[in-house]
Amino acid sequence: MGDTRSYAGTAGRHYGMDWLRVGAFALLILYHVGMYFVPWDWHVKAARPDSHVAILMLATNSWRLALLFVVSGYASAAVFAREPSAGGFARSRSARLLIPLVFAAIVVIPPQPWIELMFKHGYTESFGHFWLRDYFRFGALEGIILPTWQHLWFVVYLWVYSMALALLMLIPAGVRARAAQLCEAALAGPAVLVVPIALMALRTLVLFPGVGETHALVDDAAAHALYFPCFLFGVLLRGSPVLWAAIRRWWRVAAVLAVAAYAVVAMIEYRYPGDTPLDDTLTTLFRGARAVQGWAMIVALIGIADRWLNGDAPIRPMLTEAVFPLYIAHQTIIVVVGWWLLPLALPNLAAFAILVTTTAAGSWLFYIVGRGVPWLRPLIGLGAKEKSRPEGRPSPTSV
Repeated sequence: MGDTRSYAGTAGRHYGMDWLRVGAFALLILYHVGMYFVPWDWHVKAARPDSHVAILMLATNSWRLALLFVVSGYASAAVFAREPSAGGFARSRSARLLIPLVFAAIVVIPPQPWIELMFKHGYTESFGHFWLRDYFRFGALEGIILPTWQHLWFVVYLWVYSMALALLMLIPAGVRARAAQLCEAALAGPAVLVVPIALMALRTLVLFPGVGETHALVDDAAAHALYFPCFLFGVLLRGSPVLWAAIRRWWRVAAVLAVAAYAVVAMIEYRYPGDTPLDDTLTTLFRGARAVQGWAMIVALIGIADRWLNGDAPIRPMLTEAVFPLYIAHQTIIVVVGWWLLPLALPNLAAFAILVTTTAAGSWLFYIVGRGVPWLRPLIGLGAKEKSRPEGRPSPTSV
């Protein structure tokens, strides 16, 4: 598209980032379908998990969530552009994120822990009994804390990061501008690849080696050390010609690095599947390759979105609006349908096709029904229905 394009955040909407956001959440849904088949721990599992699925899952495992926080940071910066006061931004983000979070935790999510209790612990009570008697215990049942936010931990973290951003916006504008300039200078040119990869490697090899994520907010330092900087990078990216120039220059190199790093990860997983012990050298190589793959793929995807996807289409507004409702609904559908499929003992490929189809259809139905009912809209993460806007003006962003 050439250098004549305006930089995102300085002269209008970047449609490529919209498409990347839609794609990132679509990938998340496919990933959670994959969790049904991979041997890794999850709420409910296929009758015959396949260790080879892990190789496919590792193609996205190191960057899918970090990418979600980058695009969410970018979208949050767009929201702040419409709500330039810290208080207005905090209120807007809280209404958009916390209302659907509470609704989902009460209504949408409960089938997930109920099925997990039956699958893993032999729980025999009906769903009605579970929801009325056990779910709202505000304590543990067979090691599962109830009530729970399950996959909506992402929304919780995004709200916390958004509130931190609101606090940062209280800093005098001149100080913020200087800090942004320093960050841009540190990430200019090839540093847009080198510096974040070095920080990711430091995190996984030195600061938190072998530490998993809890998604429980208060005891999840390893996750915050990754996701909050990614969120802030997305915020900075929206108004930064320097970062866009660096990405446009280096995304092809990033794509090559990401593919090469994934090849290392896939080779090690193939040779030493599952929980097979690795020596210290292979462990370091595996974790280091994931750090390279993780950030290089994010830069590559942003570059691809900028180069090839920065254009509008009639369906884009609906898809960008649908992202949050689909995210809310999808995992409950996967878990419920996966539980129903277990007695059928279907081949994994057939079960995969059914899960993808039913999850897509059910999640879309959740969105279509909710968007047409005014009082349901805020409960599924949508704002009030509004008239169309002039071209180029950003519309409200759900996540």
